[in-house]
Amino acid sequence: MASSLCFLCFGFLLLASTARSAAPKKPVDVPFGRNYVPTWAFDHIKYLNGGSEIQLSLDNYTGTGFQSKGSYLFGHFSMQVKMVPGDSAGTVTAFYLSSQNSEHDEIDFEFLGNRTGQPYILQTNVFTGGKGNREQRIFLWFDPSKDYHSYSVLWNMYQIVFFVDDVPIRVFKNSKDLGVKFPFDQPMKIYSSLWNADDWATRGGLEKTDWAKAPFMASYKSFHIDGCEASVEAKFCDSQGKRWWDQKEFQDLDAEQFRRLRWVREKFTIYNYCTDRVRFPSVAPECKRDRDI
Repeated sequence: MASSLCFLCFGFLLLASTARSAAPKKPVDVPFGRNYVPTWAFDHIKYLNGGSEIQLSLDNYTGTGFQSKGSYLFGHFSMQVKMVPGDSAGTVTAFYLSSQNSEHDEIDFEFLGNRTGQPYILQTNVFTGGKGNREQRIFLWFDPSKDYHSYSVLWNMYQIVFFVDDVPIRVFKNSKDLGVKFPFDQPMKIYSSLWNADDWATRGGLEKTDWAKAPFMASYKSFHIDGCEASVEAKFCDSQGKRWWDQKEFQDLDAEQFRRLRWVREKFTIYNYCTDRVRFPSVAPECKRDRDI
């Protein structure tokens, strides 16, 4: 086991040592209150270092969460998170963007807890026009409860890219020409929450939350938002085409980013809806364009 882990680490170092990718702009560390407000169970959010860090707490009474003050059409959205340590089975720490109507768009990171010694699972999903069922699941190449790591979304007219630190782990391309809806005209808020989901989160609900281990704590810092702020009813970003994320180098991944994405898919992917012929006998049109098959 140790030798295989070393091999994976070595592979990652090789990737990291090659030419730099056209990564999104470096996130700016700002305090929680600059961009976000609590949404529920205010007493389960603890503020540290003048609000530059927060902790969310989950107990057998309630979890908690927060949301962005503004709504956005496209941009780059990032947080640094340290997940619930130890026995986190049954818990979900979520970071996602979502619009506000019934046919909503949504871009999801969901971190599914596990028993002590077992790895977290990161589930991503994309909803367009109220339709989801695009789950992908990966293991991470590190323990996300030991240190802060950056989780971010780059969203423009051409693609949605999920990043863990500087590594792209998933791409969802604009495939409107293939009949696939793409989020482009519904402003989204950014949300995060810590909650109990032991009916499904760990081994399909077989592992239940051990409330004797409560409270469960997830820590956050670096509440970066660089987006086109728009009213909830807006259909168009006033600065569309003029922002850094609209430029050519961000309309697709470059060769180095594709190598990193392929590394994640080959070494760490444990589920991909694009290859699930039981749930989906026909391959979704976007899968080939997203290079998922």
